[in-house]
Amino acid sequence: MEKKATSNETEPLTSKKDVSGCSKGEDCKENGLLVRNPKSALRLVEDGNKVHPSQGDKGEAAQISNGFSGVQSSVPCNGEVEDAQGTAPAATTTTTTTTSTTCGAEAQQQLMELEDRETWSKKIDFLLSVIGYAVDLGNVWRFPYICYQNGGGAFLIPYTIMALFGGIPLFYMELALGQYHRNGCISIWRKICPIFKGIGFAICIIDLYVASYYNTIMAWAFYYLISSFTAELPWTSCTNPWNTGNCTNYFSKDNVSWSLHSISPAEEFYTRQVLQVHRSNGLDDLGGISWQLTLCLLLIFTIVYFSIWKGVKTSGKVVWVTATFPYIILFILLVRGATLPGAWRGVLYYLKPDWQKLLATEVWVDAAAQIFFSLGPGFGVLLAYASYNKFHNNCYQDALVTSTVNCLTSFVSGFVIFTVLGYMAEMRNEDVSEVAKDTGPSLLFITYAEAIANMPASTFFAIIFFLMLLTLGLDSTFAGLEGVITGVLDEFPHVWGKRRELFVLGLTIVCFLGSLATLTFGGAYVVKLFEEYATGPAVLTVVFLEAVAVSWFYGITQFCNDVKEMLGSAPGWYWRVCWVAISPLFLLFVTCSFLSNPPELRLFDYDYPYWTTVVGYCIGTSSVIFIPIYMVYRLVITPGTLKERILKSITPETATEIPFGDIRMNAV
Repeated sequence: MEKKATSNETEPLTSKKDVSGCSKGEDCKENGLLVRNPKSALRLVEDGNKVHPSQGDKGEAAQISNGFSGVQSSVPCNGEVEDAQGTAPAATTTTTTTTSTTCGAEAQQQLMELEDRETWSKKIDFLLSVIGYAVDLGNVWRFPYICYQNGGGAFLIPYTIMALFGGIPLFYMELALGQYHRNGCISIWRKICPIFKGIGFAICIIDLYVASYYNTIMAWAFYYLISSFTAELPWTSCTNPWNTGNCTNYFSKDNVSWSLHSISPAEEFYTRQVLQVHRSNGLDDLGGISWQLTLCLLLIFTIVYFSIWKGVKTSGKVVWVTATFPYIILFILLVRGATLPGAWRGVLYYLKPDWQKLLATEVWVDAAAQIFFSLGPGFGVLLAYASYNKFHNNCYQDALVTSTVNCLTSFVSGFVIFTVLGYMAEMRNEDVSEVAKDTGPSLLFITYAEAIANMPASTFFAIIFFLMLLTLGLDSTFAGLEGVITGVLDEFPHVWGKRRELFVLGLTIVCFLGSLATLTFGGAYVVKLFEEYATGPAVLTVVFLEAVAVSWFYGITQFCNDVKEMLGSAPGWYWRVCWVAISPLFLLFVTCSFLSNPPELRLFDYDYPYWTTVVGYCIGTSSVIFIPIYMVYRLVITPGTLKERILKSITPETATEIPFGDIRMNAV
């Protein structure tokens, strides 16, 4: 039975009233932060209604606080040195004065950071931001291709299994970590396992690599969008200056024979007008920079800057457009595609199950990779977005809702794509498999663009389609850069804390300059190289180490207690088993499969030389290398014997402080 709250218990916990005279066994406030005595058990009650029981006593000093303690070292802010049993030998006056001053300053600084940290204006802003991040261009072009390539409807079985036991648990874990500790991808490791702090730096490098090529694909879409504002779309005929003698328009009214060397006008527009790859000899001769694409990319980064420069309160409003607009367009395109002649052929090809495919290891690898890269843990975005939530936000529900929406979007996008491919197969009088040869961006910029060009009201559908691609890409760019911004600002608050706009400007300039290689005539080859090597194995390695650090070093019991503090109930055995064993094995399985069978890259008629595999692995390693480098650095600067250094390096440095707000303390 709860005791009636006294005047001290109902006081705001940020009160600066002197409470140094606390007796043994009680909980004291020091500089506005609650210092928990190991002998006490507490409950936090928010608004006098919601009861969140504490996780209980900690037997070891290495265990991090449940969020109430402002002290992590063995010297508390009351100046007494406690032993393992909670006894407090007397300390000298000098020690007491020095320790109290130091701890008081640290506590006050932590409190100021909590009070200054912004939060989402509305819960829906957060949900739309996470959905906009998870649902990107890959949902439109990668999932449909992977699905029909790996057994059609049968592929949904390994995809669902990998989602339930790998993707969604990792997604939930990152949301819970970010919301509880309220830090970005770098500084959060001080509160979890400091020796793994290099993971945060690796994430930032990976995000910069993604920004250097992902936005170039958006620049291509922007070029298409501008080119669509004509009565006749420029990729419908063979009479343009960039066309060659091999250009063949089989949609024309004249009887046209399709030969082995025939090229569609849509393909020539993409390769010779937008990319201009014919002016490059490959990676060893990229050629000049396309000024048209440079201007498109400059405009995109301008939009990105003014969307995120003020923080999540600004970007949270922008996503009301960028996250919802694609669903409106997908619905319009789905209805239009379903009414086209031959649409049923595409749907049948998309979903017809090939059960024999389930016996192939590659199908399971593709399913694991697809769900992982679709949900997107490991990029620091979920940590950053969740860190701006209110402490008792139901992140469990958020994880289920957003991951389900993401998977359903991928599935529905398949119908949008394959109804149109069925229409093209009907017009060409060919099998759908012959039409669906293009993969990746080519599926959108050649195959789908060509189908749109030959529909009634083609200009309208082209405009809304490429607008949809832009909004899909913008959400992911906002998120990726926010992961870096939050990580750096939380790690260096004294340098950048009050200069967010300046830092964001510098970051966008760096990303733009880093994209120049992808804007050359051979830039498409660079994009393909970065897409395959810069993110894939690196992100898988990062999330594998993250899962190990949280489940095995920080402790699955401690992590579940953290979740219990936020939500009022601890995760069940299903989540615990996934976090401790299944999800790490899932990541290890995909990583080893990739490393044992590196992709043989080919784009258009260009076969990548053998040395690009070495370059690709060097690019991927350049981010992950920060993890072992920081581990060595950490052990070197930590005093003591090797055993003591290791123990100190895996012990959380600082406790996590709860932003109290209206929370009151009730003694039990």
